[in-house]
Amino acid sequence: MNHCRPANRPVSRRRLLGSATAVLAAGALGTGTAAASAPSAGEPIGALNRSALPLNDLDGLGRMIGDARVVGLGEASHSAHEFFVLKQRLFRHLVTTRGFTTFVLEASWSTGLRLDAYVTRGTGDPAQIMREEFQGQYVFWNTREYLDLIRWMRRYNTTHPDRPQLRFVGNDLGYAGPDAFERVTDYLTTHRPDLAGRMKDLYAELKPAAGTQSGPWMFTQLTKELSARQAEADRAVAALALLRDHGRPHVAGRDTQRAYTRALQNATAITQSFTGYAFPNEQFPERMRYRDRAMAANTAWWLRHEGGRILLASNNGHVAYTSDNPDEFPEPTGAFLRDRLGPDYVSIGLTFNQGTVNALPEPTAQQPLEYPVDPAPEGYNEHTLDKLRHRDFTIDMRTAPAAARAWLAAARPTRSYGLYWSSDDPETALGRSYDILIHLHQVQAAHLLG
Repeated sequence: MNHCRPANRPVSRRRLLGSATAVLAAGALGTGTAAASAPSAGEPIGALNRSALPLNDLDGLGRMIGDARVVGLGEASHSAHEFFVLKQRLFRHLVTTRGFTTFVLEASWSTGLRLDAYVTRGTGDPAQIMREEFQGQYVFWNTREYLDLIRWMRRYNTTHPDRPQLRFVGNDLGYAGPDAFERVTDYLTTHRPDLAGRMKDLYAELKPAAGTQSGPWMFTQLTKELSARQAEADRAVAALALLRDHGRPHVAGRDTQRAYTRALQNATAITQSFTGYAFPNEQFPERMRYRDRAMAANTAWWLRHEGGRILLASNNGHVAYTSDNPDEFPEPTGAFLRDRLGPDYVSIGLTFNQGTVNALPEPTAQQPLEYPVDPAPEGYNEHTLDKLRHRDFTIDMRTAPAAARAWLAAARPTRSYGLYWSSDDPETALGRSYDILIHLHQVQAAHLLG
């Protein structure tokens, strides 16, 4: 549900749920200078250059982030190697220098439970978990780059037992997997066995059967009759109400209250999923607003109840403050987080000039294809950004010189590749969408796993 639209709607690549000749080395951040062409009238290259730091200066980027407790790090494509490597390198830097503890990904809440069990306890095989969970609209996360990140998080936890443990979280609602259901029923079995039977009955028709594949499950949800989807949502809401209104533990205590709070969040995540699918197809914008609000709520819940500092990895359109397609995607996750957290939330947008990306050719496709992206044409944000002296760089758009801020505040065509390939480029005002900008000269398609 998270990215898909009904078949009778035009396909937009954004957030649905010539070729490069050279690529950055794996894990490398560019340190050289770009071969800039002469600036055109109205392009404040000098002011932008005064604001730009080379991307290998992660300490400088850390100073831009400051004391923010949640950092939304976007991407201009759901599947580019350099974007994923940057997320890993920045997270590692923030863990070791600024006390970050949690990596939140635009993935299902129940998927996050499985990967967090591996990261914290070594439970399961991460490659198998990813293969089973990152399907359908999440197929772009089943990559070597994300597997490397998850394995690094596990190694960090085992080699630093005296430090706060790293955690992995999914904040999305596309797939209501078995793990969330089991966390709720386990809580009731332990603390409220008198309610366990009623909850089991409510969840009987909702919990995916053993061996269910997440990709086909999500596709099936989208193709069910509206009445069936709404009936399932009603059952999930009733289960949540039962737990919320009657499920507090009989024995009071910090540990039991914590167990109850976590069970309530798992039941909330289940309800979010089935509620998201229950919107009529003609209410696609409302469905997307609900989804972005849920992703913000889940992220904020984790911050409030588990603490630490969070790097949120998602699409540019989700971490942003404003939508570049408000008719279909009315209010991004970033806008909800800013309302909830104020200055504790900082948004980083990513742009790139050229290279290759993975995308699905059309809504019924199951496997992505690799597509070339030629250098940005004149009039695009990336066309001007690629003229700066640094090959890859970051700019704090809040503190840039006035001429740079004025240029960044204007909307221009900007690359934004989500699930589906499209030649349409939305107009984006970078300075109004994000606090910080990272620009890469070139990217290559991420390494998808089988």
